[in-house]
Amino acid sequence: MTTPLPPIDTVRDYLAGLQDRICAGIQAADGAARFREDAWAKQPGSSPILGSGRTRVLREGAVFEQAGIGFSDVAGDRLPPSATANRPELTGASWRAVGVSLVFHPRNPYVPTTHANVRHFRAERDGETVAWWFGGGFDLTPFYPVDEDVLHWHRVARALCEPFGGQARYEAHKRWCDEYFFLKHRGETRGVGGLFFDDLHGDFDTEFAYLRAVGDGFLDAYLPLVERRRDTPFGERERQFQLYRRGRYVEFNLVFDRGTHFGLQSGGRTESILMSLPPLVRWEYGYVPEPGTPEARLADYLRPRDWLAELAAR
Repeated sequence: MTTPLPPIDTVRDYLAGLQDRICAGIQAADGAARFREDAWAKQPGSSPILGSGRTRVLREGAVFEQAGIGFSDVAGDRLPPSATANRPELTGASWRAVGVSLVFHPRNPYVPTTHANVRHFRAERDGETVAWWFGGGFDLTPFYPVDEDVLHWHRVARALCEPFGGQARYEAHKRWCDEYFFLKHRGETRGVGGLFFDDLHGDFDTEFAYLRAVGDGFLDAYLPLVERRRDTPFGERERQFQLYRRGRYVEFNLVFDRGTHFGLQSGGRTESILMSLPPLVRWEYGYVPEPGTPEARLADYLRPRDWLAELAAR
């Protein structure tokens, strides 16, 4: 006999609180701007899905040019074909998904951009659960990488994995992150990685605890980097390179990101889905940084590497 799953509202309540805690931490770090909230709801007949959420955006702060974090609780009677192509058991099933997703775009080019997401999904048919899983992770996208920062980021990620399989889980979810956040048409990773996981459906309590560890550990991984780099002097050259590299972020989110595709194809709230895009960005045809410059140095970081072993040995 299958053990019934805990109510999905248990996960929902944790995620709603996580959004509150991260917002408080980022507002305190910025010190000048506050998040503005859009509470939204999908009404019957207005879209293929039902549900509600809270999209919060901080703009024009002292540290963050734009910081967006959204909480959503949405459901539908059927999934888009892209979601069922490799999961036939989901065809015709009703579903519900709860999650928190964030992308922070700092003003200073020496403060890395970051993304995090934690989510839970369930599908039912005839009152029976046919699928459930947890997914999420966090990753870091520096423009002027600092080894100390990359090492800290991955040490926190490794520590969060310790109670859940230790080194084996860290290595698996780090590798998953490197493979997922990869721009195939550019032949480069989006940044220096972190953790990424999806379709975790072993023991519910264990995987929910892991989800909470990743969600609660995000600020421990990110805020020290903000404090270290927020006052680093920069000029127009660094600003223009930041805007250029933000273009890669846009390319990934629009071309490859499964969350973006699922949200748009399932009738999600467009403004919230595209909240991840930077407020300013530029493209430049055929740009190649001059050899030996700080801008050229970034390329060496945009490939999968064993950061803990390499950087700790230096």
